[in-house]
Amino acid sequence: MKNTKNTVLIVDDEKNICELIRLYVEKEGYDAIIANDGGSAVEKYKQAQPDIVLLDIMLPVKDGWQVCREIRAVSDVPIIMLTAKGETFDKVLGLELGADDYIVKPFEPKELIARMKAVLRRSESRKPEAEESSDLVFDGLRIGRETYEVYLDDKKIEMPPKEFELLYFLAKNKNKVFTRDQLLDEIWGYEFFGDSRTVDVHIKRIREKIESDNKSWQLKTVWGVGYKFETNDKN
Repeated sequence: MKNTKNTVLIVDDEKNICELIRLYVEKEGYDAIIANDGGSAVEKYKQAQPDIVLLDIMLPVKDGWQVCREIRAVSDVPIIMLTAKGETFDKVLGLELGADDYIVKPFEPKELIARMKAVLRRSESRKPEAEESSDLVFDGLRIGRETYEVYLDDKKIEMPPKEFELLYFLAKNKNKVFTRDQLLDEIWGYEFFGDSRTVDVHIKRIREKIESDNKSWQLKTVWGVGYKFETNDKN
């Protein structure tokens, strides 16, 4: 039976970093599992089903990007990327692959713990409630809140959890304009440590997957303000 305490999978090829993080997370009352390469990280994830993954990018066997892809293919478990790379490209790629947050080495362990707790709280709050289980349907587009599935003209569209949550929120509040900061608060939580470009990245990815010229809806940019899901649907 799964331990009632949250389990953290720590993935880094630097064993001293793993042990340091282990000390801090166990002090906070979490269970810790360690993997030192990408291959064992995927296997340990499948075996232990942890509640959150702390994932380095530069790993042997499989890099962090590939590990993130494989985990995201089967789960929406929270993932925080840990890396010495701080360039915008790496941050954007991590977010596009479905990471929930991103922290650059060297980091303060207390900051990592704070981010981890924030991501876990957001993950818990995003679990669908019974009253929100119905699908949203717009002219060939179906968004399943309970299943986290999106269909366009009956074709299933692959969409990471954060992209899905952003689309669902905008579609549920159709024709209302939201600023980037409002969307950050709603989807990532007020404790998110990133910036408003995160929203732009996710909107761009969603548009690439679902937008069509012959539909009665669109994911629209309101210049100088933010975004809205605009539809002619009167219901």
